[in-house]
This record gives sequence, structure tokens and C-alpha cells, in this order.
Amino acid sequence: MFRKLVMAVPIAALVAGGTTACATKKFVRTSVGEVNAKVDSLGRSVEETQERTRQNEGRISEVDQKAQAAGQAASQANQAANQANQSALQANSAASVATNLANTAGTKADTANSKADAVDRASKRIVFEVVLSEDQGNFKFNKAELPDEAKARLDELISQIKADPKGAYFEIEGHTDSVGSAVVNDKIGMERAESVKRYLYEHHQIPLHKINVISYGKEKPVAPNNTKDGRAQNRRVVIKVLA
Repeated sequence: MFRKLVMAVPIAALVAGGTTACATKKFVRTSVGEVNAKVDSLGRSVEETQERTRQNEGRISEVDQKAQAAGQAASQANQAANQANQSALQANSAASVATNLANTAGTKADTANSKADAVDRASKRIVFEVVLSEDQGNFKFNKAELPDEAKARLDELISQIKADPKGAYFEIEGHTDSVGSAVVNDKIGMERAESVKRYLYEHHQIPLHKINVISYGKEKPVAPNNTKDGRAQNRRVVIKVLA
């Protein structure tokens, strides 16, 4: 009985030992399988990451190429803009030179015309002379408006000239009395002469280049300024027609 019991114990131990060994191998296989699965998963993840990296590198290279092309295009455009700006500056400079030449030519032409007119005028003689003064119902004290009486006398003058209008020149002198300062009287005298000039141009189409105006102010009285009648005679406009 005792021997049977002793023999049963090793057998039981052996059985128990064999069960433990089997369990350990199964655990190891299971653990190894899980590790392999994880390794495979990590491997696939690494491969996917590498593939995305390659694709991104390709896109980055493409972007770099486009950026370089854009930079070259911008540089070429900037060069073209600089050339266009230089051309514009040269054109402006040429236009400025041309304008200066034209202005100089115009000034010379005006000077030549003025000299020719002066020479022509110097060879003329006075054929008509009309005086518009306040004592004849014309310019009032300190006024430059052209009265109706003065307009009628100018119309009469033009009707006489039109019988032989070729080469006629008009010299219009503005005069005042001695009341007031020289500056004020010069201004009023010029305004009176300009009123006559405007009337001749607007109503009788006398060319402006054939009309010359000047103000003598109070410098050339034709009567004493110490009387009312004398001052009225001095407030006048003298129109001289040369032919």
C-alpha cells in the first residue's frame, strides 16, 4: 500500500510537470505571435511612412521647380519693366527737348512778328483819330465801361475804315484826370483802353494783333485838372488808326 502510494506521487508529479511545460510553450508561442504581429504592423507603418515621404519629396521638388520658374519669370518681368521705364524716361526727355525747341521757335516767331509789325507800323501814318472823353458824354469819373455814345462813334470809325481796310493798325491810349494815385489812374486808363479793344474785336472782328493798347494814366492831360471841365476832357480814350 505504501509502495503504491510512493509510486503514485512521482507519476502525479510527472503529470503535473508535463502540464506546466506545455502551458509555458503555449504562452511563449502566443507571446511570440503577438510580437510578430506588432513587428509586422510596425513594418507596414514604416513602409507607408517611407512611401508618403517619397511622395512628399516629389511634391516638394515639383514646388521648388515651379518656384524657381516663377522667380525667373519675375526677374525677367522686372528687367522688362526697367527697360520700359528707361525707354519712357528717354521718350520724356526727347519730348521735353522737342517742347523747348517748339517754345523757342514760337518765341522767335512772335518776336519776328512783333518786329515786323513794329517796322510796318513805323512806316504808317495816322489816317483817323477819334477821342472819347467825358465832356462828350462818354467815360465817367473812375469808370471804364464803354457808353453807348462811344460805341456809336466807334461804329462810325469802322465804317469809314472799311472803305480801305488794308493794313490798318489801331493804337488805343487810355487817359485819366489827376485825381487819385498814379497806380490807380494807370489801372483805370488801361481798363478804358481794353474796353475799346474788346468792342472792336467782338463787334467788328478787328484782329487782335492789329490792336495795341497803352495807359498813360494822368501823365498827358489835354486840359487843366483844376477845373471840372478840364478833368472831364482828360478822362478820355484816344483811338489812332494808322495805314
